[in-house]
Amino acid sequence: MTAATRGPVLVVGAGLIGASVGLRLRAEGVDVRLEDPSRTAVALARDVGAGRPARPDDDEPALVVVAAPPDVTAGVVRRQLEAYPHAVVTDVASVKGHVLAELREHGVPLDRYVGSHPMAGRERSGPSAAVPDLFLGRPWVIAESAESSPDAVLAVRALAVDLGAVPVTMAADAHDAAVAAVSHVPQVVASLVAARLVDVDDGALGLAGQGLRDVTRIAASDPELWTSILAANSAAVRPILESLRTDLDAVITALAQADSATGPETVGTGVLVTLARAIAAGNEGVARIPGKHGGAQRAYEEVTVLVPDSPGELARLLSEVGETGVNLEDLRLEHAAGRQVGMAVISVLPGSATKLEWELAERGWRLVV
Repeated sequence: MTAATRGPVLVVGAGLIGASVGLRLRAEGVDVRLEDPSRTAVALARDVGAGRPARPDDDEPALVVVAAPPDVTAGVVRRQLEAYPHAVVTDVASVKGHVLAELREHGVPLDRYVGSHPMAGRERSGPSAAVPDLFLGRPWVIAESAESSPDAVLAVRALAVDLGAVPVTMAADAHDAAVAAVSHVPQVVASLVAARLVDVDDGALGLAGQGLRDVTRIAASDPELWTSILAANSAAVRPILESLRTDLDAVITALAQADSATGPETVGTGVLVTLARAIAAGNEGVARIPGKHGGAQRAYEEVTVLVPDSPGELARLLSEVGETGVNLEDLRLEHAAGRQVGMAVISVLPGSATKLEWELAERGWRLVV
């Protein structure tokens, strides 16, 4: 398929996002040039196939993609708009209102600028972690301003589609409020929970299961990048954290009262209800997270299989699940403490678990029941 994005495309910022943009566009035959303050980053991005280093004598790009931290994004966008008077400029920073406000403060003409943000990423960073399918099926927010020209908006929308993403139009402030709730606050909470583990005894950590890993998975993030993101989106993040603090204070107060009681019958009125409501509210919230294909979450049955910690065993399991004719709806991997095996937790539609268990047992797989 021919790319709708018209080149040349200049990617400013050759990290994970910028290099992944370049990889996908190069695969579609688009001329991509790379620019970054780090010559090493440019060289790495070039070596993985994300484009070639930009040169001073290059002709003007048709599109500039700024992939820089939020605290410097507006300045980079401003310089690109000045350097290339005919190019459309977009950025992929995770905060949009801050960038737009700074550009307006400097009186920058905004007809050729369209803010955007791909809702995609990885635990690893840098050009060596770039993959061409990073954006496949992921939302790509297009936060056009009132001044953005229709042609500029169309160019950024075409970019998102060429990268395999799903364009979603949102105002900058609405975007920032949304990512505060679904991305930025979860990052803070995960980091704070993980920070409490620093003083936990090694023996206690040996008891950790998948629940702790799920809660803290995103805590292994770049502190410098996230400092920039949180500072730029502080107005949207702070109110949610204040509400969270109110909820925590209520739970802490209830726990203190429960701790002073001699038994359930002596716990003060409302204490247990406070605890129950906190957990129930979490149930209500998690039920609102979109499920498979963006639809409502569905209840699945689970089949847990022991998988030897050897090359090719997981691939063999998945292949044999396919042979059973049972559709795999989701997959979670867990480690078995002190054993050279893992556990594959396979989610299937209700009514399918019994058949899958029988088929896998017949093939010699050990099940956890």
